Amino acid sequence: MPAALDQHLPRDWWTSAVVYQIYPRSFADGDGDGIGDLRGVLDHLDHLEHLGVDVVWLSPVYRSPQDDNGYDISDYHDVDPVFGSLADLDEVVAALHARGIRLVMDLVVNHTSDEHAWFEESRFSRGSDRRDWYWWRPPREGHTGGEPGAEPTDWRSFFSGPAWTWDEATGEYYLHLFSRKQPDLNWENQQVRQAVYAMMRWWLARGVDGFRMDVINLVSKPATLTDGDASHAVVDGPRMHEFLHEMHQEVFAEHPRAFLTVGEMPGVDVDEARRYTDPERQEVDMVFQFEHVDLGIGPGGKFDRVPVTMPQLRESLMRWQTGLAERGWNSLYWDNHDQPRAVSRFGDDDPVWRERSAKTLATVLHTLRGTPYVYQGEELGMTNLPFAGPEELRDIESLNHLAERQAGGASVEELLPGVREVGRDNARTPVQWTAGPGAGFSEGEPWIGVNLNHTEINARAQVGVAGSVLEHYRALIALRHDEPVVARGGVTPLAMEHPDLWAFGRDFGDARLLTLASFTREPISLPEDLLDGWREADVAISTSPEAAAGVQDGGVLLGWESVALVRRG
Repeated sequence: MPAALDQHLPRDWWTSAVVYQIYPRSFADGDGDGIGDLRGVLDHLDHLEHLGVDVVWLSPVYRSPQDDNGYDISDYHDVDPVFGSLADLDEVVAALHARGIRLVMDLVVNHTSDEHAWFEESRFSRGSDRRDWYWWRPPREGHTGGEPGAEPTDWRSFFSGPAWTWDEATGEYYLHLFSRKQPDLNWENQQVRQAVYAMMRWWLARGVDGFRMDVINLVSKPATLTDGDASHAVVDGPRMHEFLHEMHQEVFAEHPRAFLTVGEMPGVDVDEARRYTDPERQEVDMVFQFEHVDLGIGPGGKFDRVPVTMPQLRESLMRWQTGLAERGWNSLYWDNHDQPRAVSRFGDDDPVWRERSAKTLATVLHTLRGTPYVYQGEELGMTNLPFAGPEELRDIESLNHLAERQAGGASVEELLPGVREVGRDNARTPVQWTAGPGAGFSEGEPWIGVNLNHTEINARAQVGVAGSVLEHYRALIALRHDEPVVARGGVTPLAMEHPDLWAFGRDFGDARLLTLASFTREPISLPEDLLDGWREADVAISTSPEAAAGVQDGGVLLGWESVALVRRG
């Protein structure tokens, strides 16, 4: 079993840390079967060490039928053979620790797989000892089970279709907020909670350094389930704070300073997030909020897109900055396995502007207050893949959406633009390691298509190359480690009325930092009062030497460029 890193850490060690997310299926394939695995992770740990990250968040590698690419878990205490073995995972933990990098596991406990032993026992009979480990309900009064409209409530699954599936054998429905193969656990049952806590302690004993908790704020459901929007009923439920505090006491209380806990919380607002992350409440260290990545959702749902302006994006993130300024903590992210590539979404993926916008997005995120998360390939400036049609898609969410809407009469041609723009498969194309076949991801046929631009966008072409996206990320990570004003300083939004300029100040002790970022192709003439006292300041980081010179010598910020200046006294 791998040794743990030094447990005697400051309570808030993660304020100066940077987390790197690995989605193993798409990271690197070590055995040539076309699917990423733990051997592939081991083969590329030098990349993470070069980048300088402090923590790796590993997306699920537990045993799973892979209905939702591992977020449907059938055994929490084993590794799925597609990814390797438990011994392989122990080796990953040990190898990371040897490099001074911690490992955070994905914790998926709102639901299990329908092939988990708990659910198989639960559905065996109504009298099963584990029957109430899940949410079972009879058909709606006056209806026959299995017929349309007989579901206990009219809730819709986040993956399309009803949130209830009929079980013929026992004559009841079970609840699943996601796929029908992901039945929701009943956290009202104390035995469920204790089983989860025991599993968490088991992983910590193996050397794991914390958990990213998948949709954790959905686990507390109301006592009575009624018709209406499922989100309103289950987000931040009535016992949510109680459950998280109980988890902290049961799992982390003996070593509360050593671990990292981050809760993924769709629908959470600033006030609730402040409570979740208030250190005195002992719940979680930080949350993943969705507000900025949900901005483009139209009346028809996620794939019905509406335009998002930079001021909208800026206002959202800066409100979270000020909202958690005095108490609580932000997680900072553009990308993850559920979101499209940031350069295509928030930047400019035209080949002329791609690198500059990738670096500017990084400058903004990594000089804000909070803990930055880097999703695999983000540090290379990877972009969305323009999928030609449904046959190239792999994600259950996108495929279910297309099937449901086509059944209602919509055409593929109508539906594909939304899926291309924000479908989760965009984030799941293989990491582009080289310009060679399969982008250096696998010697076999990759499980999902490789972006053709890997011949230009790849790690080999960027390592050690001054001005590359990768080296810019590396410099930003080092800046957070070395500069307390970045890790701990307060935040002051600036020039919020400007349509294309993202500007903010940071302050800590006698240090001041000013970030200026352009979100347009055109040069920006900077307001003179914004530069007052900054023309002679040191350049902490910039997307190019020309960008820094343009700001300090001419008061002009070039298109999609950014600079952070620092001064003291």
